[in-house]
Amino acid sequence: MPQSFFERVSAGVVSSILAGVVAASALVATPARAEVKVGVSDWPGWVAWYVAEQKGFFKKHGADVKLVWFANYTDSISALSAGQLDANSQTWSDTMGPLAKGLPLKVVLVNDNSAGNDALVVNPKIKSFKDLKGKSVALEQYSVSHFVLVNALAKNGMKVSDIKLVNLAAGDAAAAFMSGRVDAAVVWNPWIHQIESSGKGKALFTSKDLPGLIPDLLVAQDKAIKAKRKDLVGMVKAWFDTVAFIQAKPDEAAAIMAKVVSLKPDEYKVFLPGTRFFDAKLNQEAMGPSTQPLSLLGVAPTVVKFLSENKLIEGTPDVSKAIDTTLLADALKK
Repeated sequence: MPQSFFERVSAGVVSSILAGVVAASALVATPARAEVKVGVSDWPGWVAWYVAEQKGFFKKHGADVKLVWFANYTDSISALSAGQLDANSQTWSDTMGPLAKGLPLKVVLVNDNSAGNDALVVNPKIKSFKDLKGKSVALEQYSVSHFVLVNALAKNGMKVSDIKLVNLAAGDAAAAFMSGRVDAAVVWNPWIHQIESSGKGKALFTSKDLPGLIPDLLVAQDKAIKAKRKDLVGMVKAWFDTVAFIQAKPDEAAAIMAKVVSLKPDEYKVFLPGTRFFDAKLNQEAMGPSTQPLSLLGVAPTVVKFLSENKLIEGTPDVSKAIDTTLLADALKK
């Protein structure tokens, strides 16, 4: 999968994002256009916005939306933080840094959770986490892969110090595993699919085993919520139509999404099973109390702990003020 959430890159990504905000803010010289400008990057839960656009769901719900594609996901976070976008497609983890700096951003929608698109793959000789002790595991340090590994090990009574961590970019980690140079790797699709199809490895643990921990969101500027509320509420309604369409017509949806990222429809369909698209009910759960299994508030301490321990953020974000449930409530009114 092209670079996406947590940026899936090496150490310092959050600090570089925040540093870019200052530079990017100097580029904002003209007032925002009437439509809602929304950043989109390469992840299924976000590429799906193009389904909403092409199937007329924005128009149906009176939402004047301009989707702005970012080949580099980090640039979209900087653009939102600098006020160049009204809203952006980004992860809960990547929203923590700007929140810790006091930027006025709000989560208004949960698009999806990774539910299998990230995995710890191991060679056939490794049958359990106990067998993983002392083995080499390739991944991109301080990325979502690292986050998955830390939580997978903890869930099975182990620590990172129990394995030999090999820091490699995701594609290199997959290649190192396929060639037998490492015993395991943490990667995402399409590498998971390629590894399992080759017979050289299997998934010992996936993001499906971490419900709620890797959410992908629509995050908006507070001023945009105030000034363009009708359009944003329409976007939320359009999203629920989009989820229903993907579930009813996955082949057609995959064809639309594949074209955006220059893949064949059959290639893109690999990503759909590992993406749990969030409908209205799941959004209510995710944006609800911390006691709910998929709650953003519930998972926030785990995310903040990982970021803080690895010095990826400065300060503590006030997550309780970072979720705006009112747009969801308006979208669900009869």
